[in-house]
Amino acid sequence: MTETTPERHEFQAEVKQVLDIVINSLYKDKEIFVRELVSNASDALEKLRYIQLTDKDIFDDNLPLEISISTDDVANTITIKDFGVGMTRQELIESLGTIAHSGSKAFLEAVKKGADVGDNLIGQFGVGFYSVFMVAKSVRVFTHHWKRDGEHLVWSSEGSGAYEIEATSGQRRGCKIEIRLKDEAKEFSKAEHVKQILSHYSNFVQFPINLNGERINTVQAIWMRNKNEIKDEEYAEFYKFQAKAFDEPFYKLHFSSDAPLTINSLLFVPTENHERWGFMRMELGVGLYCRKILIDSNPKGLLPEWLRFVRGVIDSADLPLNISRETMQDSSLVQKINDVITKRFLKFLEEEAKERTEKYEEFYDKFGLFLKEGIVTDITYREQLSQLARFESSQLEKGKLSSLSEYVSRMKEDQKEIYYLNAPTRESLELGPHLEYFRARDFEVLFLYDPIDDFVMNNLREFDGKKLISADSTEVKIGDITKDSKEKPLDKAAEKKLCEWLKETLGDRVNEVTTSKRLVDSPVIALNADKFMTPGMKRIMKAMRQEVKEGYKVNLEVNSRHNLIKNLSDLKDRDPDLAKLVAEQLLDNALIAAGFLDDPRTMVNRVYRILERVSANQPSERIE
Repeated sequence: MTETTPERHEFQAEVKQVLDIVINSLYKDKEIFVRELVSNASDALEKLRYIQLTDKDIFDDNLPLEISISTDDVANTITIKDFGVGMTRQELIESLGTIAHSGSKAFLEAVKKGADVGDNLIGQFGVGFYSVFMVAKSVRVFTHHWKRDGEHLVWSSEGSGAYEIEATSGQRRGCKIEIRLKDEAKEFSKAEHVKQILSHYSNFVQFPINLNGERINTVQAIWMRNKNEIKDEEYAEFYKFQAKAFDEPFYKLHFSSDAPLTINSLLFVPTENHERWGFMRMELGVGLYCRKILIDSNPKGLLPEWLRFVRGVIDSADLPLNISRETMQDSSLVQKINDVITKRFLKFLEEEAKERTEKYEEFYDKFGLFLKEGIVTDITYREQLSQLARFESSQLEKGKLSSLSEYVSRMKEDQKEIYYLNAPTRESLELGPHLEYFRARDFEVLFLYDPIDDFVMNNLREFDGKKLISADSTEVKIGDITKDSKEKPLDKAAEKKLCEWLKETLGDRVNEVTTSKRLVDSPVIALNADKFMTPGMKRIMKAMRQEVKEGYKVNLEVNSRHNLIKNLSDLKDRDPDLAKLVAEQLLDNALIAAGFLDDPRTMVNRVYRILERVSANQPSERIE
């Protein structure tokens, strides 16, 4: 074919200004141009694949549907080639000579009433091609249309407001884009750098991508496939690739949704939670894709913060991206994706908890703190998350867990509240005085061991219409269980006098002192008079390095049937100094049992003084 004189075209009047914006302001990272050109090539190949279904008279029909990229760090060039539909002279003018005229969008409209190929078309804004001028001194596009009578053409421009189109010879079907790089963009002529970009953004493009003869995209976008056709080994391989992990996935959730949005998603739960071992805070590991092209590897607001342990991909063909494809125009759409994915994931956990209880409890042991964080911070999903919470119980063996629903199903007819206690260990709860009343009434008490559990219960407040209340709280409505005791209490006058003396003696360390109706075996009990400042909450605040006021607001209750209390009633008149030491020691013992004692050093010294006083009053005996 005889070469002709190039046709020179001026961009439209406003295009030069728009082009300047594209080059200098639209994209945050220059590497985006690789993603955009690969996406355009993928579109062209997808269009050809559709055409091949209806038209057999195609130019160069034996060419493979693939994308080839070559770099030359000596010539400082990068070339991207596809064997797609190619372009006619008029299409070159419309698609490359007019910014925001989208060939892909026009194609979608043309086949709108035909087969559904939209999900595999990426570019819909017509400006992605121009991102190349962020790095290019000049660009040449060699092309031949898919029709046999198409011209052999080359389009060229330096991005300065004009372009040329001329006939050439020997072109294959599709497009070949030759980019002569600016000196400051030389890194894009290096194969390793381009490989990193392709692996990050375009790894799941459905057509083969070859870089200097090496296949780059070797992992399939299996989230777009039918889950019944995928083996567990493929899921595990994909998880390790996507999450950059070495463990096996503990859970996987592969699902698709058509309403209210078209979503294809594949989510994983890792085997281990590294946060609980003191490692750095986990970051959300779910990438956002649009038709297999990465939009954001760490999108803000895509999932709730408390789901940051989840790994995987979310792909939606409905994303109204801005023209740079880097962010989304409609934040409400992000929230819709958030709602769909979060509700489906929580439903999945509910199903697992019901059908595979042991495995779910293993998951909860590792990742339950994230769900508790959701109860505390996310009112939208609080009720659904509360169904997933699990706790030990006074009526279950150690290590056995109960849901709140199961607790409610076991409640006594006259029981109106859900009771719980928080302490570091089960043993400290079972041996402490706070359980005595509930054990005597056969009321079940949930055992909580994490400091955050107090936050969880205070934010949840009630479940199934039943108020959640700490068994060590003064708010507990109890009956008098001392009536069944065989031991006689102090008379009312002595009780009143002793309580007044204790309040005067202990001073500001106690809020008030009263006779207890809940104690069976213990002499005293310390009750929390401030439901918000619990020992668990104080531990969390200290861990967060927040200033915490020392001490607790507690009420002291005494068991006037206990011999120690009866003896103290007499001792306060006979030996006030020793009685004061005993009273202070009783309070500290109660504070220890309740988890309220922050500094035991004063208590230890007092114990020595009491022992010294007691031993001095005992007659010496000879031991044979």
